[in-house]
Amino acid sequence: MDDTKRLLLVGESESGLSPFVRDIVGRGWDVRHASDFGHANEVLDETPCDVGLAYLDFHQFNGQTETERFLSSTPLEWIALIDQPTLDRGDICHMLRQLFYAYHTLPVDAEQIDCLLTHAMAMSQLSLSTSGGDTLPSHEYEMVGTTPVMQKLFNTIRRVAAVDAPVFISGESGTGKELAARAIHERSQRADGPFIAVNCGALPSNLIQSELFGHEKGAFTGASQRKTGRIEAAQGGTLFLDEIGDLPLDMQVNLLRFLEDHHIQRVGGLKEIPVDVRILAATHVDLDKAVQEGSFREDLYHRLNVLQVKIPALRERQEDIEVLARFFFDKFSDEKSLQVKGFSQESLALMRHYDWPGNIRELINRVRRAMVMCENRLIRPIDLGLERRKSTRHAMTLEQARDNAEHEAIKAALARNKYKIQNAAKDLGVSRVTLYRLMDKHSIGRQQGTT
Repeated sequence: MDDTKRLLLVGESESGLSPFVRDIVGRGWDVRHASDFGHANEVLDETPCDVGLAYLDFHQFNGQTETERFLSSTPLEWIALIDQPTLDRGDICHMLRQLFYAYHTLPVDAEQIDCLLTHAMAMSQLSLSTSGGDTLPSHEYEMVGTTPVMQKLFNTIRRVAAVDAPVFISGESGTGKELAARAIHERSQRADGPFIAVNCGALPSNLIQSELFGHEKGAFTGASQRKTGRIEAAQGGTLFLDEIGDLPLDMQVNLLRFLEDHHIQRVGGLKEIPVDVRILAATHVDLDKAVQEGSFREDLYHRLNVLQVKIPALRERQEDIEVLARFFFDKFSDEKSLQVKGFSQESLALMRHYDWPGNIRELINRVRRAMVMCENRLIRPIDLGLERRKSTRHAMTLEQARDNAEHEAIKAALARNKYKIQNAAKDLGVSRVTLYRLMDKHSIGRQQGTT
């Protein structure tokens, strides 16, 4: 194991820092020197470092934008060395507060600097070790999650992707049904073919037939040329019919006929056109209820509902909220100002307890808006629009509060112990029998190899 502590030292005072450098080397630091931040990039390309120490001579300093860009793009924590008088400048104090882990005024004290550098290096390593979450990678179509319910979803997606039968994807609006459909396509034998997504609820009622099946030239007024429909465009690939529950009954008949013989007729055409395509369908409505009410055909429902994938609501996977928030913070990092570094602990706590009626879509929107509007180093609840009074879903009785606390404690213990019942029961100070009874009471599944 390499225990070397690598320090990148940028800049030098007029009096020189050589005595300090000798002292800090004697304390176990391997010091690499760069004359300025431009040179520092070259040094880092040759030798990765653990922490940075920058001498900033603000009497000659005129490159704040360049400095911000460099410091924000490196994974290192930085300590600043400055002259005491420069602390009177508001712009300097602002930059120190936003970009540096700590600062030290001249003259340097090697013992204090060594302590600061050690703590900064530990923080840098901690950030690296906690930055990721489990994903179902699919090029740009990532599904992120660490909870047992998401691991089960990932496994289901892999299973249904291996066959060519129709898949019905259910879940509330904003949970990521199209992401799941794309993940299935990317893992299927049709991955090299097209993926065509159609929002059935957004198609104009008078154009649905033409949009799905296409039309011939002259089929109706305005049809000046032949049009290939969405189904035909998906030839050899996957057709994703989102919000299938909003499809009118007459179009449901036509879609059922296609699913039975895999042939289409363009509007105004007589030729039967064979189409080889896999159908994935999704909706946020209860199709069982729609079938009972007569607004959705039962035979079409059974044709579509061969394999099932259910996407959990965000409130059902609270342990993933922080992972997702950090994931989207990194994904949209080019939209934020350089000073914004992450989320405050209060923000993370409120996000975990918020109901998220808009699910993942709402989380993305709130995080992106906060990244743009935040004027501080850390995103606060007000930036997310999640002030504490909004996070309270409703008043609850003492009995409900106890049940909620018991439920969360059991889930946390199971997660900590990787769903090993004996270990989780010991952690909670109860017997295995009692834990099983409590799990049944709170409808907590016995997941991931319970013993």
